Amino acid sequence: MCGIVSYVGHHPAAPILLNGLRKLEYRGYDSAGIAVRNDSEIVTVKAQGRLQRLFDKTDNGNAVEGFCGIGHTRWATHGEPSEINAHPHMSDDGNVVGVHNGIIENYQELKDKLLRKGYHFYSTTDTEVAIKLVDYYWKKYKLGAVDAINRAMVRIRGSYALAIMFRDIPGEIWVARKDSPLIIGAGDGENFVASDVPAILSHTRTVYYIGNLEIGRLTPDCITFYNLDGDVIEHTPVTIEWDAEAAEKGGFEHYMLKEIHEQPMAVRETMNSYVHEGKIAFEEVDESVLAGLERIYIVGCGSAYHAGMAGKAALESLTDLPVEIDLASEFRYRNPKLVRNSMVIIISQSGETADSLAALRLARERGVPVLSIINVVGSSIARESDWCIYTHAGPEISVATTKAYSTQLIVLYLLAIRIGELKGTVSGDYAAELLEGMMKLPDQISRLLEDKERIQWFASKYASARDIFFIGRGMDYAISMEGSLKLKEISYIHSEAYAAGELKHGTISLIEDGTLVVGILTQQGLFEKTVSNMVEVKSRGAYLMAVTSYGNYSIEDTANFCVYIPKTDEHFMTSLAVIPLQLLAYYISVAKGLNVDKPRNLAKSVTVE
Repeated sequence: MCGIVSYVGHHPAAPILLNGLRKLEYRGYDSAGIAVRNDSEIVTVKAQGRLQRLFDKTDNGNAVEGFCGIGHTRWATHGEPSEINAHPHMSDDGNVVGVHNGIIENYQELKDKLLRKGYHFYSTTDTEVAIKLVDYYWKKYKLGAVDAINRAMVRIRGSYALAIMFRDIPGEIWVARKDSPLIIGAGDGENFVASDVPAILSHTRTVYYIGNLEIGRLTPDCITFYNLDGDVIEHTPVTIEWDAEAAEKGGFEHYMLKEIHEQPMAVRETMNSYVHEGKIAFEEVDESVLAGLERIYIVGCGSAYHAGMAGKAALESLTDLPVEIDLASEFRYRNPKLVRNSMVIIISQSGETADSLAALRLARERGVPVLSIINVVGSSIARESDWCIYTHAGPEISVATTKAYSTQLIVLYLLAIRIGELKGTVSGDYAAELLEGMMKLPDQISRLLEDKERIQWFASKYASARDIFFIGRGMDYAISMEGSLKLKEISYIHSEAYAAGELKHGTISLIEDGTLVVGILTQQGLFEKTVSNMVEVKSRGAYLMAVTSYGNYSIEDTANFCVYIPKTDEHFMTSLAVIPLQLLAYYISVAKGLNVDKPRNLAKSVTVE
């Protein structure tokens, strides 16, 4: 949520800021603004609504002169969406100007203190409080920038990524971070700040990840990091392997459709990273810990949680270990009983998900090792985990995840097989058989994508639906959860997923004539039971879509529309069955004329509770 871009160098800053913010639109926002330092002052321009309004107000940035600036897209948390509440915010005399991602929990307490000190407030945001707190310490104690920011950081409770300019220090940008993501890009005679990689990929692929409770100072030729004591510290740069072209649409109408079609490649690259000569190798993971496991806890949010549900089924089946799964937002509040010889697996696309990060820290506090499954190198969760397994999905721009979810599944399958080998529940021959099946998945996904026109035709019939339900049993229920989420995210149609056996316990009362019910039937041992549930809802007027594997042609006696997926080991069916559900959601959204990549009220990376 929210986006930060900053630039200091020898080129006009405003166009660079605006184009960087455009690359962050997928994160969700309701207003935007920039502040640029010219020869004598800092000029601020803000606009409510879409970023294009800011482009128009600044003549695409050409009307705002200066070579040092900060920009921001805001997702309203404290204060309604408005131009006044939009960032950047400034101190009373305009000396300190800054932008902020995150939530300041004690903002009212700090605001009351500043009011007593004679400060005035024009917005209802917590960000204005943070900026004026820095200004207060700057003026009261005649401190330099490091000490003024340090003192403010010590007083602030909550999460923040701050980018600040001082009128009295021209040509410099200062940043500070706690829990909210922030990266620094290093260029030749220019340096950048961003909340996510795509904003600066067209300028540099060399980045620094600033740590928690650290400060950074940027000039055109220098990047310096400080700890809370004001001491200079060193950071090692990281090279981003993505290129700018990978973050563009590549001829597809929407990023989501492009990313759906990139799944075969993403799945293949993720497998090839950890499977060599028919053997699974997670080089960064201590296999002695995996071999001694007695329990596993999986934690995630949204689609990551759904991937975890499928992973739980695979892990329990192949390792004989008990596996618990939690929504990250619930994990720490239920006071989980974490036993010895256990491990917490955190799943997050961005590696910055606030609730997942909090769950990670709870596990570490209780002495339980954490393994994270992440798509973003150097992210907060990756850095704070004991071990990290990276997915290789590449940049994912559309808010509704597709290829990141698919690569998370792959890592979970590989983990299940490898832990099974280490614990003796999966023989060498069986592991080889499973891996052989996994290696076919990219081509099988490609075959499913060839059926997209047929799904598009069906989706156009249900673009006006009010309610759509997904049902399945076992692992098929996990698939149903993801299919339902994809649909509601981008089509705004009310959609729910239910374990098929629960229909009689209240849910079936929601079925009426014409209600679309999507049945997932990939587990042969549960096929007939799910068919009987589909017959039940059909007798009450439901229109049925079925997703099942080749050979189950008897389903046509029950379902009105059928999608067949290639046969694979049942542990891996989720990877195939989710493809037609992604396409269904996408084409319904397109038929409704909605903004597929930027659905309302949603953000790509949820970095606040």
